[in-house]
Formats: sequence, C-alpha cells, structure tokens
Amino acid sequence: MKLSIIVPVYNEELTIAAVLRAVADTPTEKEIIVVNDGSTDGTKGALESARPYVTHIHHATVNGGKGAAIRTGLKYVSGDIVLIQDADLELDPRQHAALLQPIMEGRANVVYGSRFLKPNPLIPTKTVWANRFLTGLTNLLFGSRLTDMETAFKAFRTEIICSLPLTCRRFEFEPEVTAELLRRGQQILEIPVDYRPRTTDEGKKIRPRDGLIAIWTLLKCRVRLSRRAAPSEIQI
Repeated sequence: MKLSIIVPVYNEELTIAAVLRAVADTPTEKEIIVVNDGSTDGTKGALESARPYVTHIHHATVNGGKGAAIRTGLKYVSGDIVLIQDADLELDPRQHAALLQPIMEGRANVVYGSRFLKPNPLIPTKTVWANRFLTGLTNLLFGSRLTDMETAFKAFRTEIICSLPLTCRRFEFEPEVTAELLRRGQQILEIPVDYRPRTTDEGKKIRPRDGLIAIWTLLKCRVRLSRRAAPSEIQI
C-alpha cells in the first residue's frame, strides 16, 4: 500500500525541516505533500532546503488555515492511505507505523492516535479538560466512545477521506472530519501515541476561540445526521 502524507505548515521554520527528515526516514512507500499555508517567516526557505524529502510542495499566497491546507493537500494524493502530519514536533513521525498497521491489516479504515489512552504528565490540565469537553460532546452527539477527537494524528483510507464534504478552513478540521465520519457510520479505531505538547511561546497556534468554533462545527454536523446509528468505536 502506498501512503500519502499531508503536512500543512504555517510559520514553522524552526521545525519543518526536522519533521520532513523524520517523515522521509519512515520505512513505508510514500509521497510527502507539503502545503505551505501562506507562511510569513522563513518556512519557504526551510522547505527549499528540505525539497529532496518532499514529493510536492504547494505554496498558498495567503493563510487559509489548517483545514484549508489539508483540503488543498487532498487534491494531490495518489496513495491508498492518507495520513496527516503536523509541521511541529509534538507528534513524532516514528509512530506512523503503529498508526498505519490496523489499516494495512484490514482491521480499520480510520485510525486516530489518542494522546489520552496512556498517562502523560506533560499535557497541561487546561488541555486535558478542553479535550474531555469537546470529545465528550462528540460522543454525546454521535453515540461514539472516542478519547481524543482533537488529535492531529489521523490516518484514513484515501477513498473515505476524499468522499467527505469538508468545508473547514481552520482547526475545525478535527471536529468536522470526525463528525462526518461518524455521520456515515465509519468506525474509528484509536491507538495510544506519545505526545510532547509545546507552549504558545514555542509556536502553538490554537486559541480558545477555536474551541467555540469546534462546538459550533459539531452541532452543525449533528443537525445533518442521518437516521442511521453510528457503530461503536474500537480501542486497542
């Protein structure tokens, strides 16, 4: 199976080259698609130095947001599986194999890397509670049993992710893609992953208003819910 890795990047000149090297080192047949989402720092130069690792680079002229960057990246995929890899170092690409294994073995079509299936004292309390609320709301609205809806580590069979009517522009990609999957009765398998959170000073971009947008996104998708009941999620 061929893997398509989409790397949305905005103002990550300090980490993007290291991320791409790590992604390139993973022992999987793959293409690496980078969407530079209108970066205003030295990201473009860093991407040029990392070009040997990359299959395709798309430079957006303005910042459209993470969701817009991922939707752009989906236009270029040619693999059987799509994996999203953030351009920071919070989630180590060396965990790709564990994320992909259930799909490659035919046990799942969608896999999320959960940051909360094993203890992690590095995660700030406010992050834990914000995630519990948003994931709990997802479970309440869609009858699921997820532990980490907001994880950035997501892998999908290509035909599934490309069939979803995504309209997201910013960080609402996470709730929208999850809600649309559950609306269609897709099972989401979670596996535990290691996570090293960074601070706002280190470049973390998500803000409290993005939580409000996530709530609105979940409610909007719930209104469109079909009458079919979503099956329970699986955890390993």
